[in-house]
Amino acid sequence: MRILIVEDEAALGSAVRDRLRRAGHAVDWFTTLDDSRAALSAAAYDFLLLDLGLPDGSGRDLLRQVRRGGSAMAILITTAQDQISDRIAGLSDGADDYIVKPYDFDELLARLDAVSRRYVALVDNRLELGEVEIDLARRRMSRLGQDVALTAREWAVIELLARRAGAICSREQIEDALYGLGEEIESNAIEVFVSRVRKKVGPGLIRTVRGRGYCLARGAGA
Repeated sequence: MRILIVEDEAALGSAVRDRLRRAGHAVDWFTTLDDSRAALSAAAYDFLLLDLGLPDGSGRDLLRQVRRGGSAMAILITTAQDQISDRIAGLSDGADDYIVKPYDFDELLARLDAVSRRYVALVDNRLELGEVEIDLARRRMSRLGQDVALTAREWAVIELLARRAGAICSREQIEDALYGLGEEIESNAIEVFVSRVRKKVGPGLIRTVRGRGYCLARGAGA
């Protein structure tokens, strides 16, 4: 997923960004509403992790703006323990969930996954393609019943293609899902990740559509 973090606490913001990147997500982090609005105009995000208390206003203003614009982006708000009214108001304004500061990173990842599953239009979050099964809820892929070990970014490629099963994802779309703004991208990075996955499950899972990008093939594992 591509995730936007809006958090003005420097230590927390950088720690969350680094943890989410290690989990294979493309992450951008900003500390103000103005910078966050600019980021939302420049890139398409799947998830917004939104602090409510910001130096240039309330995160609720950004939340309402996003929802008024018709965005179906998943939103998780963060707030201090004693701000019960803010949590309730945030949910009423359209947030999908909230997490209380200080929070455990494992709980944060679990909540991100739980909220994301609500936005997946696949039955039981599973996709069967020939010999290969992709389980988005458990973040696992198997071939002939055996788990396939993937790195975080290899899984990110598979997850993007699975969430858009039947559609072609361009190289640029995959880069957006794997890298944040300003991150350096090797010219052949996407080809390398796709090649590694093919070596692990066979060449039939990911189909190259010349000049357009990649998609999942129905006869996977062949």
